[in-house]
Amino acid sequence: MNIQFKKGVLELVVLEEIKKTDQYGYELSQNIGKHLSIADGTLYPMLRRLVKEGVLETYSGKESSGPARKYYKITDSGRIHLEALKVEWRELVSAVERLISEKEG
Repeated sequence: MNIQFKKGVLELVVLEEIKKTDQYGYELSQNIGKHLSIADGTLYPMLRRLVKEGVLETYSGKESSGPARKYYKITDSGRIHLEALKVEWRELVSAVERLISEKEG
């Protein structure tokens, strides 16, 4: 899959996944990776940026063994941002589909 396509939609995918349930970075990477390949070098900087912007927040969770994990949780402003991204995504997909259909028809 074209890497530029994935980069453009990754924020939406990350926020949608975290909206379902709070997740730590590796878990998030694994869950998204079931559908899209994602590099840690792309994911973690994005997570830091989203925390800085107030879209996500973090907290430490303790597993039964090993060190505490940093969990990511979507904020109220993150939910609003996610809904806006979904609207933009649907508009983009619709516009591209219309353009492709016009060229094929």
